[in-house]
Amino acid sequence: MSKINNDDSRRSFISKMTKGVVGAALFPSIVTAKDRKRHLEELVRTEQKYSANDQIQIALIGAGGMGTADTNTAITVPGIKLVAVCDLYDGRLAAAKTRWGSDLAVTRDYKEIINRKDIDAVIIATPDHWHKDISIAAMNSGKSVYCEKPMVHNITEGPAVIAAQNKNKVIMQVGSQGMSSLGNEKGRQLLKDGAIGQLNYAEAFYARMSPTGAWQYPIPPDASAANVGWDRFVENTNKRPFDATRFFRWRNYRDYGTGVSGDLFVHLFSSLHFVTGSLGPDKIMATGGLRYWKDGREVPDVMLGMFDYPETKIHPAFNLSLRVNFIDGTGGTNYLRMVGSEGSMTVEWDKVTVFRNSENVDPNDPLTQSKITGAGKEYVYDRKSMMPPGKMEYTAEPGYKGAHFDHFYNWATAIRNKGKVNEDALFGYRAAAPALLCNDSYFNNKIMRWDPQNLKVLST
Repeated sequence: MSKINNDDSRRSFISKMTKGVVGAALFPSIVTAKDRKRHLEELVRTEQKYSANDQIQIALIGAGGMGTADTNTAITVPGIKLVAVCDLYDGRLAAAKTRWGSDLAVTRDYKEIINRKDIDAVIIATPDHWHKDISIAAMNSGKSVYCEKPMVHNITEGPAVIAAQNKNKVIMQVGSQGMSSLGNEKGRQLLKDGAIGQLNYAEAFYARMSPTGAWQYPIPPDASAANVGWDRFVENTNKRPFDATRFFRWRNYRDYGTGVSGDLFVHLFSSLHFVTGSLGPDKIMATGGLRYWKDGREVPDVMLGMFDYPETKIHPAFNLSLRVNFIDGTGGTNYLRMVGSEGSMTVEWDKVTVFRNSENVDPNDPLTQSKITGAGKEYVYDRKSMMPPGKMEYTAEPGYKGAHFDHFYNWATAIRNKGKVNEDALFGYRAAAPALLCNDSYFNNKIMRWDPQNLKVLST
């Protein structure tokens, strides 16, 4: 591969930033004209009226916390109408009618949903072990799909979902909402423009400290085998007697969930791959443990992952470090930080912060000595003169609807226009794969090798 050269992008970045901060002693928060135009266009669209042909009729499959949040956001997108809800707990079906209208059709059977001709698209927010089966069934019925992350429960399931989307030519969006955020878009632009020089390292962290954040979800007091479709719940996994804890706190169990890696690392992989253009890592290692929430769960509450990203035509080789801590006494923080040769960049869904290197010069720096003595090229690295040291923040305007809205807006627009989504099945699998292999590394105590181009687990 030819050497990656950022000279043109550096010059572009310097020119843009110099014009943007003329007369300013400090770098202010900046909202670009492009960001503002996009936001204003969205506000205009919310006032537009859609004809019957433009309306998208959707159904929700899986009406738990995430499914409810997804639907509440989706129906704020102009022209989307909720007509049916499916869930295995009768209490959620009753709550759906109260929340979204008594004329709503409700059922325990997802097959009733996907066989209805008046439903254009479905939101799949079930436990992870049902993502593949329901996604494929819905696409085979000609329906567009919004499937919560991770797209699949097992590393072997991805190709079948990708094949179903390709075969049926339908729209599938995977639900890592940050993919459509202003923050990710700005981060991608800044990295391409050379804002932090050459990327060499990235790190990200999710911290939680509450019982709910650590998946100790409330269990309804009336939950029983009579009002929960338990047999369907375990139909495609290990059969067990009815267990309300497993049903309502499914993320804690390997039969149904994918642990902290599948729940949270996958968000970070999605954003990182979007910003960098990467297809994924080729080496995956994980450690951690169950340190505090010893409530019968089968997955760790602290996990650390390390990943090697190979050099490609789009980006240099770099390393990634990910952490999740469910007993972090400092609070519920999270971030994605990218470190380059000339600075760092923290990417959030509604804000990007760039930190520039210090101008302090080490007199023993061979580059400095070379300039002083006029000697030959005694150094083996290339340091460019960039902007002065400091901090730059790029923030969304007040009233920005957020990444969750953006992701559903992108999905609806693609359905209407037969266009592209920001996170299709292929992208979703490339984000899910290293998260799932992280679990394999942890539980098998081994390094995992992955071919992100050809989507294959390699022998170790």
